[in-house]
Amino acid sequence: MRPPADRPPQVHLVDDDPDVRHAVTFLLEAEGHQVTAYPDPGSLLEAITQSHRGCLLLDVRLPGMSGLELHARLQAQGVDMPALFISGHGDIPMAVRAINAGALDFIEKPFRDELLLEKVANALEMDAHRSQEHARRDELEARLARLTPRERQVMEAMIQGKLNKVIAGELDVSPRTVEVHRARVLEKLKARNSSDMVRLVLSTESYRDWLL
Repeated sequence: MRPPADRPPQVHLVDDDPDVRHAVTFLLEAEGHQVTAYPDPGSLLEAITQSHRGCLLLDVRLPGMSGLELHARLQAQGVDMPALFISGHGDIPMAVRAINAGALDFIEKPFRDELLLEKVANALEMDAHRSQEHARRDELEARLARLTPRERQVMEAMIQGKLNKVIAGELDVSPRTVEVHRARVLEKLKARNSSDMVRLVLSTESYRDWLL
């Protein structure tokens, strides 16, 4: 489960050129974005956690490790913010590899201010959507945790499409008791009906692969 976001979204910029860091930071802050700039990959790795929100803006060529290697390290640490790469013309093949590895996009130098602002806005919008989706799934997991063991048994049988009388026979209870448990499952999960319950439960991490 992802840690709750406790910070406002920021653009996390990594570039070893101080002039680039200053210019990009000035441009983005003028547009109302919060920016944290880092001179090298190690500085970002030491500072960032899974609870940070926003997007990554990484130069492809960095001291100590490439932008691709940095992105891979961040992904391994569970940092899943959308990543944009800044690349020179000769770095485009590397930037394409970054996209294949999960980066959102790359921006070729020299870039237009409008293009950078557009791509950053898109990245931040994507992160906001991801954050809302994570919060929704975390809430579903919390609802699942409130089910009693018997309610969970009934829920899992419902997911398998079993009828009340079949569930009752397997659990050695009356069909009426199964109906009561079904109603409580729907209530606790805030599902409109059985189909909605199945859709909600199978979207959680706990049950995503349950029927495979």
